Order: sequence, then structure tokens, then C-alpha cells
Amino acid sequence: MEFREELESLKEQLRFSETFDVPQSSKNIAIAGMGGSGIAAKLFQELYSDVPIYTIDDYSAPSFIGDDTLFIALSYSGNTEETLAALEDAKRRGARTAAITSGGKLESMAEQVVKIPKGLQPRSALGYMLMPMIRAFGVFSEPDIGEAYDLLKGIDGKNDGERRMAEEIASGNCIPVIYGIAPYRPVAYRWKTQFNENAKILAYSSSFPELNHNDTMALRDTYRKDEFYFIVLSNERRHETMRRVPITERITNTEFRIVSAEGVSELSRMLGLVHRGDYVSYHLAGLMNRDPKDVGCIEDLKRELDK
Repeated sequence: MEFREELESLKEQLRFSETFDVPQSSKNIAIAGMGGSGIAAKLFQELYSDVPIYTIDDYSAPSFIGDDTLFIALSYSGNTEETLAALEDAKRRGARTAAITSGGKLESMAEQVVKIPKGLQPRSALGYMLMPMIRAFGVFSEPDIGEAYDLLKGIDGKNDGERRMAEEIASGNCIPVIYGIAPYRPVAYRWKTQFNENAKILAYSSSFPELNHNDTMALRDTYRKDEFYFIVLSNERRHETMRRVPITERITNTEFRIVSAEGVSELSRMLGLVHRGDYVSYHLAGLMNRDPKDVGCIEDLKRELDK
């Protein structure tokens, strides 16, 4: 499958209906996942707040995990060593377990397993990773999911603005800096990682209002600021936070490119911003003659670790 087709498959992934049962004893949730699989955990953490959620991107589970924890392991391949180790740790602590995977070792390790289709880059399987959790916890209605589908379809059909942004980044040989406003902090991080993996360039992400307590001085005084390309993922629903954006631009003499969330449901708004970032990085990869599917260096690292 061509990478453009992988991007376009995201809307269809929203219709994935398989899920898992949430034990009534669950008082907290831990979600483990790395890289393209783990981003679903970070997004879900922003979308659901009825109980505490802890995300894990390491080899071990936190000490609070016990028999009142639902531990969800996310690994597209099913063989991510950090996630497998954290799952084993959680099982030793008595947690109830679920997994979302296309196969591998993980398929036989959890009490409940949601099997998702193979054949994608893990970062292109975001919908398959996210929707089982959305459905398990009843976070959004079917009309909300339908709205998100239509929005993604529209972005697939028209992404000229994302191409122009990629052209600006390429022509200036810039390092993207993406700032998110809650609940789009993990979306900013997703943009960063898509620039990393698809276009093979370094990128940086942070969020308002936290960045006003540290980045602001650097924005004013950093050397050769024109080598950076500043993007703000805006959320007009957060009026107090949004006030900070033009003030920060003015007092630091920095130009921000604003990308606004669209849609009614938070699912549409979040996934729409995710998808726009996917296309910016995809177009940038094309302009730089880089294969967005190439992850050879990461595979080399895994082979070295297996020795």
C-alpha cells in the first residue's frame, strides 16, 4: 500500500467496531505503548477523564498498579519489547489486562485482545488503536464519529494548505516547532513525530500555557530564529489560553502559523488537526525526496538491541 493510501485509510479506521469490556472494578487505567502505537494512548488521555489515566512509554509499570487497574497494551506489531515488559510487570501486580495489536507475542499475553488489520506503518494505524478504547468507554456517539469521518474525508480531498506549509518549511530548510493548546498537546507531539518519521527531520513540540514559563525567553533571544518554523494548533474554546498566543508573538517578535481545530465534537477537532499534520509531513517528505515509509534506521537499532 502506498503511504498516501495509508493516510487516506484513517477515516475508514474510525468505523472499526471491535472493542473490549471494561471491568467494573477498574478505578484507574494504565496504557502502555511506544512510538506510532503509543500516540493513541496520549490522545485518549486527553479525551477521557472519568478516572485517572497513566500512560507508559518504558519497560515497567508504576507501583500504584494493582487489581483495580485496567492495563491496556498497545503495540501494532505485538512485539514491542518495552510494552511487553510493562505488561508482564502489570500482570505481576494483579492488573486486569487488554491489548490492541495486529498479532505478535502480545496476542497471547493479555486477558482480552482486540485484533486489528496488518499491513500498515504503526503510525498509520492510529484509528485502529484509538477506536477500541473510544468504544469501550463510550466516549463519543456514532454521530460524533460520523462527523470525524466526514472531516477527514474532506482533508483527504483537499490539503493544499498543508502542501503550502510543507513548501515553506522546505524552502527555508526550517526546523518545525509545534505548539499545542489543551487538549491538543499530544497532537503537537504527533506532528513532531510525523516530521521525524515521514520527512526525516528534527522537530520540537511544546504547549501553551506551559511554554510561557520557559520558551518565551528563547523565542525572544534565540540565535538565527529564522531557521525555525513556528506552528500553533489553536483552540478557540480555550479563550484564556488563546489570549497568550498574539501576546507571545508580539513581545517576542515571532511569527506563528495558526492551524485551527474544526468540527463540533472533540473527536473531530482532535483528529482533524492530527490529519492535517500527517499531510504536512507527507508533502514535506515528497519535496525532500524522502520515502515516508522508510524506517530502516529504527529497524537497525532493534537488530542491534537483539544481539
